[in-house]
Amino acid sequence: MTKRQLAAMETKKKLIETAKNIICKKGLINTSIEEITKASGVSNGTFYTYFKRKEDIVFALSDYMFQKLYDEALTHNAEIEKRLTVYMTSFAQYIENSSLKLCQEWVRNSVDPDIFPDGKTKLSADIAALSGLLNNAIQKGELKKDTPVEMLTQTLTDLLYGQMLCWDISGGEYSYKERTEKFCEKILGSIISPYMKK
Repeated sequence: MTKRQLAAMETKKKLIETAKNIICKKGLINTSIEEITKASGVSNGTFYTYFKRKEDIVFALSDYMFQKLYDEALTHNAEIEKRLTVYMTSFAQYIENSSLKLCQEWVRNSVDPDIFPDGKTKLSADIAALSGLLNNAIQKGELKKDTPVEMLTQTLTDLLYGQMLCWDISGGEYSYKERTEKFCEKILGSIISPYMKK
């Protein structure tokens, strides 16, 4: 990678991190591109080199961080139930640690198809991650070949998103991560076990 490419990556990363800090405090609606670029120490034109509009920053935040969580779960040296637990609890913890404001933007991104007309949303990425973990377990011989991956993926996604929405609506009254941990501890095994290879 050239120095120029490295510098471009660093600039984009700085814009994303700066935007995250501002959005976590004020929400996306109350955040301007000028505010992001000024705090990043770059011009507005530089912003448009990497993003078409400020909504794209929200997806970039999701894409970068949740891909990292997926990669960590995928390479975790444990059986599939534990890998799913690692992914789901890390998912919940990251959202909880970010802020209610950023969580609201991710929820909005998932329910408003006009934000990303190409269909690339946080929800589609999260469905792909859970499906990827389950398909990987089939390839490794942990799960049976006829495991209903789509149904399990939908069930786990519904749970994560339902809990995320309830946590957001409650104003963060309880720990999203702890609720997810309890689900994984008490219920996840019973959902996965019928499909485990003996």
